[in-house]
Amino acid sequence: MPIKRYIEEVEPAQPAANGRPAMGPVYRSTFGVEPPIPGMESCWDIFRMSAEKYPNNPMLGHREFVNGTHGDYVWLTYKQVYDMVIKVGNAIRSCGVEPGGRCGIYGANSEGWVISMEACNAHGLRCVPLYDTLGADAVEFVICHAEVSIVFAEEKKISEVFKTFPKTTEYVKTIVSFGKVTHEQREEAEKLGVATYSWDEFLLLGDDKHFELPVKKKTDICTIMYTSGTTGDPKGVLISNNSIVTIIAAVNRFLQGVNEPLTVKDVYLSYLPLAHIFDRIIEECFISHGAQIGFWRGDVKLLVEDIGVLKPTVFCAVPRVLDRIYSGLTQKISAGGFLKNTLFNVAYSYKLRGMNKGKKHEDAAPLCDKVVFSKVKQGLGGRVRLILSGAAPLASHVEAYLKVVTCCHVLQGYGLTETCAGSFVSIPNEQTMLGTVGPPVPNVIARLESVPEMGYDALSATPRGEICIRGDTLFSGYYKREDLTKEVLVDGWFHTGDIGEWQPNGAMKIIDRKKNIFKLAQGEYVAVENLENIYGLVAAIDSIWVYGNSFESFLVAVVNPNIQAIEHWCKENGVSGDFDSQCQNDKVKEYILKELSKIGKEKKLKGFEFIRAVHLDPLPFDMDRDLITPTYKKKRPQMLKYYQNIIDNMYKKK
Repeated sequence: MPIKRYIEEVEPAQPAANGRPAMGPVYRSTFGVEPPIPGMESCWDIFRMSAEKYPNNPMLGHREFVNGTHGDYVWLTYKQVYDMVIKVGNAIRSCGVEPGGRCGIYGANSEGWVISMEACNAHGLRCVPLYDTLGADAVEFVICHAEVSIVFAEEKKISEVFKTFPKTTEYVKTIVSFGKVTHEQREEAEKLGVATYSWDEFLLLGDDKHFELPVKKKTDICTIMYTSGTTGDPKGVLISNNSIVTIIAAVNRFLQGVNEPLTVKDVYLSYLPLAHIFDRIIEECFISHGAQIGFWRGDVKLLVEDIGVLKPTVFCAVPRVLDRIYSGLTQKISAGGFLKNTLFNVAYSYKLRGMNKGKKHEDAAPLCDKVVFSKVKQGLGGRVRLILSGAAPLASHVEAYLKVVTCCHVLQGYGLTETCAGSFVSIPNEQTMLGTVGPPVPNVIARLESVPEMGYDALSATPRGEICIRGDTLFSGYYKREDLTKEVLVDGWFHTGDIGEWQPNGAMKIIDRKKNIFKLAQGEYVAVENLENIYGLVAAIDSIWVYGNSFESFLVAVVNPNIQAIEHWCKENGVSGDFDSQCQNDKVKEYILKELSKIGKEKKLKGFEFIRAVHLDPLPFDMDRDLITPTYKKKRPQMLKYYQNIIDNMYKKK
């Protein structure tokens, strides 16, 4: 396979042998290997070094609430945060928590969240994020499994922690609120032998104490991050200091390589959950440069307003957020009248053509940027130079659109909690990487392993197989689950479970999921994620879940239709009623089926891969119904349980 300049081969392919599948060549980034900065051995060093170098730089900010309205951002400097971290660390130790102990943090992103995390880093404690989006059962499981002895929690989450009592009080001895604690909560906790503190009380607890900071080693575990998992209990991913300092070095090398280095002037909006690895690593990168992190207000409807006030320079997002931005922009433009619409479309086509010819986005159509697209740029605060999408696949049409209209780089990345987030990322101004996650980042190596049962061959002309990753960014194993660790870590290679395809330019394209495969009655194997990616290209749908089993000979699907597309089609085709009733209308179902068939034919799907019946659910797949994880992955067993009667009826009618 001819490879462009972004990756180079470092180990040859290995043919199948002794029951082991064939493995493709090992590749690494041509940006090279970047060791961590001298002296940066741990997460504590990341923050400590910046606090020493940039004491007066603003570090953490939130919007001030004055006279019933939110105003500008107010900031704590690196020195102010450092002083608070020392106090909080001393207070934690005075509660009897020793180095190696587990500290839970529960709530939305805030100054308190980061300060508590840094206090853990200072004293060699294992920070255990408790998901803001998960219910009491999962929080209870994590507290007990990790044996968490102290919990920091957002004020409104204190009651959720109390719901885990009395099971968790075997471990939890101290609860600290980022705000206040009620008299009733204090009394209830005392009965169970748990001490509770408001934030201000806890800071005072550390005022007159002094504990020596222990020596931190690279191999020390700094955080146990529980992944939500699509089945079973969450898994505790052990992440070492070395993994985090290595990925930070890799990100720095990558950004320097594409001439977009982070600096002290960069500003980041913190709204993606700090309980997930994606946001945690980005914030660590910003801290390492003495840059600014401003927190959102916690309401997705007000996100755009927060962006406008903060004016971030880098914007990280999951596809759901970017889909919302895309939908909002397209609606606004179509409502702008014929002239505005035409001007926009001409400018869009002209700029896209220039970018496709290899021009940098800023040189492709400067006049169009100034006259037409500057408003979009201002909508994101006016200073965004990088948009990074991760956690799930971003639809190609959304990625292509945003690359043109936002006047900045739009990059798609790929990684897992187990690989410390970023393992692949696309290259700026490289249009051929559209729909891919780009080449491997520096400091990791990657290869494909054949999956014969799914027909994927890592040694074919178009190499396809399971993505395997190796390097110092990898996790140290699953906490208390050596059996699961051995399943995925083989000879130092982490098996991701995702099926990838090397592109001629050295980028990786995610095409399937290894485990999501089932057999139909006639014995044909169906790789369901691949089909969902294809059917997801239909503009009239937002999301699709495809189902089949070995007792049935065809596939059915549950679809979340796109409300604008359906309402538009119904208006043109004389179908009355609101969106809910339109979703139940047989004509609308027929229309969606035809659209699915059309894309199936275009993509040359096999006969058994076509969908024969659909159910239209007007409600998006959500966490409230336990249908998706916090990172928007489908929980297939839960979906089957939820839609079982509907599935049965679709098969009966056919």
